[in-house]
Amino acid sequence: MKILLYFIIFPTFFINKPVDDQYIWGATGHRVVGEVASKHISKRTKTAIKKLLGGQSLAYISNYADDIKSDKRYRSLGPSHYANLNLNESYLSSKKNTKGDIVKAISKCISVLKNKNESYENKQFNLKLLVHFIGDMHQPMHFGKEEDRGGNMIEVTWFGKKSNLHRIWDSNIIDSNQMSYSEISYNLPSLTKKELLSIKKASLSIWIEESHLITNKIYTSLPKNKKLGYAYRYEYFDIIRLQLLKGGLRLAYVLDEIFK
Repeated sequence: MKILLYFIIFPTFFINKPVDDQYIWGATGHRVVGEVASKHISKRTKTAIKKLLGGQSLAYISNYADDIKSDKRYRSLGPSHYANLNLNESYLSSKKNTKGDIVKAISKCISVLKNKNESYENKQFNLKLLVHFIGDMHQPMHFGKEEDRGGNMIEVTWFGKKSNLHRIWDSNIIDSNQMSYSEISYNLPSLTKKELLSIKKASLSIWIEESHLITNKIYTSLPKNKKLGYAYRYEYFDIIRLQLLKGGLRLAYVLDEIFK
């Protein structure tokens, strides 16, 4: 219940400024988050979701919020995917985006899903968005700087090919391992029950703090030559695996709170 209270009490707690083309996690990463959540939700939640999604899995619909970006009817949802912050910037003191942000978006999704008077179609739509946005919260470049559009403007090479810092974290590192989302899902960090519970019940402020600490490391440790490859993947893939696990566990916890 603590997480839901954070969304309700602090709906404008974090900053969100426009960043073009920020596809947070790639398709594989989002599917991992959905798959992990599906393995940790209660039977009651699983039944409710199956009915709401018509049998589609959380992994299957996890990229819906990115897929609809090409539809002009949903352009207003763009700011809902991220929150740009400078490395030394405080969330509490940051200027909030009047067009919305990821915290407001998640709060709205939860509100719709908990409202008994909302239509089936609207609940289904908001469930698809919620699955994606909670995944977004755990991609560190989700909290990149506004000046470089969350790392999109920082050109790097990945195994000799042109890329950018945002894309490296969005998909390059994950895809270079040549594993399917199900293979990654079965090869995430092994944690104790106590550790898993601690991750699930962490407050929203902890989610953001954890991601932003990684964001800071990404910026400050970027090699001057910006040539990334085996060493960079070795250094960061375990961090990505843990972030994907956290995203899935926390998604499961929020869904259980909604459908209890």
